[in-house]
Amino acid sequence: MKLFQPFRLRQIEFQNRIAVSAMCEYSAVDGHPGTWHLVHLGSRAVGGAALVMAEASAVQELGRISPGDTGLYLDSHIDAWKPIVQFMKEQGAVTGIQLAHAGRKASTDAPWRGGKPLSKQHGGWTPVAPSVLPFGDGYPAPRELTAEELDQVIRDFESAAHRALAAGFQIVEIHAAHGYLLHQFLSPLSNHRTDSYGGSFQNRIRLLIRVTQAVREVWPESYPLFVRISATDWAEGGWDLEQSIELSRRFKGIGVDLVDVSSGGAVPNVKIPVGPGYQVEFAEAIRKEVGIATGAVGMITDPAQADTILSSEQADMVFLAREMLRDPYWPRRAARALNVEVKSPPQYARAW
Repeated sequence: MKLFQPFRLRQIEFQNRIAVSAMCEYSAVDGHPGTWHLVHLGSRAVGGAALVMAEASAVQELGRISPGDTGLYLDSHIDAWKPIVQFMKEQGAVTGIQLAHAGRKASTDAPWRGGKPLSKQHGGWTPVAPSVLPFGDGYPAPRELTAEELDQVIRDFESAAHRALAAGFQIVEIHAAHGYLLHQFLSPLSNHRTDSYGGSFQNRIRLLIRVTQAVREVWPESYPLFVRISATDWAEGGWDLEQSIELSRRFKGIGVDLVDVSSGGAVPNVKIPVGPGYQVEFAEAIRKEVGIATGAVGMITDPAQADTILSSEQADMVFLAREMLRDPYWPRRAARALNVEVKSPPQYARAW
């Protein structure tokens, strides 16, 4: 079964092809993860996933989605992440973290409190973006970033990668999807700039390419670098698969090892044909056209479905999100369903 075959990128070997997607928990204090994150991420490592990706972690304080987001913008975040990373490694998982900046989608409340934009009186702040375009109704107008501030954004992604390495992570994933800052620059729907960061395809990808190059330069040669993208905005005049394929060609040339392929998030109220594996075709197209490893994500819930995606060479890894919230031991259940023997923690061996 391909789902349980090892996979190697650079000097990192994954025990199977199952990855836990980065999922925000909105439970940090001033960017510092705590015991919730240890138990949440540690459970998924115990559950048998080959890669456990820690949540989108802000490279700047104002780049947090919410006040409860984790971060890598302070040196004190390093020590907060270390025991979490160490525990996951002890369970045999490869450890990853997503480097992120929310852009115009920053300064919102936690989803269970409605996820609405926060006023300054309630702990919010003025978000920043490529252009002065609110995300949607009820969202504040962001402040447009200057070219000098974009240089600082790049330096902050680089610094965050240094901190991720110091914390012990083996993978970093640059978050350029779901309508957050780097995706905002990619999409013509959110980027109306007239300088060297707006207009043409080459200009719109400039910030992401510069960020990726900066992170690759500081990330060890032996460790893989991932980028998550939204392959399409699902909206006319927006970012699309053709542009994603061309962008992925650039990624391959600058040392990206895997493109984690999602979709949507740039603009609200678009019609997305959500269903089992609805984004897999995008991962397949990028893999085929570019010759770069891809991760498939999006309503992958059934073990046979996941194995078919891999055995038919539509992707190299499957990334599970909400299914892993429902069942942190999904990889072990999948192994049983597919009649594959996997190693269990000695503490749990009598149950398997």
